[in-house]
Amino acid sequence: MAGALGDRFGPAATMAVSALVFAAGAVLAGLADSPPLFLLGAGLMVGMGLAGASFHMVNAAFGRILPLARLSLAMGLATAAASAGQFVYAPLTRELIAAFGPETSLALLGLSLLVIVPLSALFAGAGGAGARGSEVPPLSRVLGTALRHRSYVLLVSGFFVCGFHVAFISTHWPADLVDRGVDPAVAAWALGLIGLFNILGSLGSGWLGQHLPKRTILCWIYALRALVFALHLVLPPTPLLTLAFGAAIGLLWLATVAPTSGLVAAMFGTRDLGTLFGIVFLGHQLGAFLGVWLGGAFYDRFGSYEPVWWTAIALGLLATALHWPIRERAVRIAPAGGR
Repeated sequence: MAGALGDRFGPAATMAVSALVFAAGAVLAGLADSPPLFLLGAGLMVGMGLAGASFHMVNAAFGRILPLARLSLAMGLATAAASAGQFVYAPLTRELIAAFGPETSLALLGLSLLVIVPLSALFAGAGGAGARGSEVPPLSRVLGTALRHRSYVLLVSGFFVCGFHVAFISTHWPADLVDRGVDPAVAAWALGLIGLFNILGSLGSGWLGQHLPKRTILCWIYALRALVFALHLVLPPTPLLTLAFGAAIGLLWLATVAPTSGLVAAMFGTRDLGTLFGIVFLGHQLGAFLGVWLGGAFYDRFGSYEPVWWTAIALGLLATALHWPIRERAVRIAPAGGR
């Protein structure tokens, strides 16, 4: 829905309104004195705000103002900036909680999101698509064509795997490291390295997307994820290897975003990029749900995360195979009234 609103009314307006909703939800959650109010703020409002103010909306804006040849690198920059924000906010949040407590800290972090409102004006030139004239294919036809297009469906399916990997590691890897005897301080540093090296990985994949076929880049990313996961399982969890794993998975963390969104733009253009990448991102979030849930369910059943790691390896190989047949070429869609 956020992607469709961005395509219709413009990324700037969508990001500004979403940031206000996001900030209000975080403040409400921080000040809430009952579970329903907390769920309204942290669940509904933060979720709605995040959908319209995250990097995928920035990528849609770049799609409107930059030529296709420069789009991949710009999308890599947007993803890297998001990772840099995570790297900064993690220690900041820890200090705020130590100084003011969790409730006040959440409200303060919510207020800090208001900076997105004036910054979103930078994308005012991106505009919105406005009403769809007779020369433009109706959105229903665009969506129908995309959902029947083999390469697009393969892309959505592959990004599901990305969501599984990212959410499982974010949620369960710290507990897994403790179970394997890793010092919590080392585990914290390893998580920090994921964020730091994700900046490099995102920039690198964006740059490579301007010189190599994007499906090739994605195949390598998912295959290397499977290899890194397997090495993590079979090698001893020494501090050095744990930190090396954090750096390696960081390079591959969100390196998928720029080539994935770039493929959507290459196939369907940039007019409906927010909507079409929003559907791809929905696949990512469904995978994220499964990664978090399955990690907990398997641990409760087997007393170990090892079965989930092997599942992640198998999914990485599956994603490699799914991306190989993708074709990076424009899809023709007849305009309204055309055939």
